Amino acid sequence: MSQRFPLQPLLDLVQTRMDDAARRLGELIASQSEGQRKLEMLQQYRDEYHQRFVQAISSGIGPDAWRNYSAFLGRIDEAIAAQRKAVEQSRQRTAQGQQVWLSHRNKVKAIDTLSQRHKAAGLRQEARQEQRLSDEHAARRHGESRDE
Repeated sequence: MSQRFPLQPLLDLVQTRMDDAARRLGELIASQSEGQRKLEMLQQYRDEYHQRFVQAISSGIGPDAWRNYSAFLGRIDEAIAAQRKAVEQSRQRTAQGQQVWLSHRNKVKAIDTLSQRHKAAGLRQEARQEQRLSDEHAARRHGESRDE
């Protein structure tokens, strides 16, 4: 039987960290998607409200209504700018999360390669040992048949 891979605890640790990083990356991607969805919703609402403003202007509105529409459009524009900033920050966090996951994945792949080499070396050693035992057994049988 081959020996246990000496770096198995390290492989298990980096595998766990990679899994945690993958889970975190999934959360970051979901958050980024949600932020993008909110931004699109705000932009759509702004377009609709702007259309109502244009219709109201064509129908004729007073100065107070004009100020109200303008002020509200200004607040929507501020909300859109804030959401754009949040989406960009979310994109950056997602990119960082992806880099963390890639780093952990590369570590797992490197240690797993060592593990596979260790396993292959153990199998080769077992095969050589079995061949040696088989050769010794055959030599003994050959020696016994010559004595007869």
